[in-house]
Amino acid sequence: MSFSIRYHEAVIKEDIPRLSAGIKVRLKGAIEQKLTLNPETYGKPLRKSLKGYRKLRIGDYRVIFRIEKQTVKIFLIQHRSIVYKHAEKRLIF
Repeated sequence: MSFSIRYHEAVIKEDIPRLSAGIKVRLKGAIEQKLTLNPETYGKPLRKSLKGYRKLRIGDYRVIFRIEKQTVKIFLIQHRSIVYKHAEKRLIF
């Protein structure tokens, strides 16, 4: 089963441009390989206020996403030290 990937507007405008070229390549490869094929296996469920969302760990970076039917919606890509501080501001509950 194949999933399509959709990015939140802020991921495209804010998160991706801030990343270095090497990190961009690494993140893109992991997202294409893992999230398009089997996001339930690779994405760990989040708890408490982020329940319903999942995270994909890629080195020191986290990709916060949600699975909706055959689509993986990516809401946030940031360094692990700040990702959860910004998550609640960006995600719509």
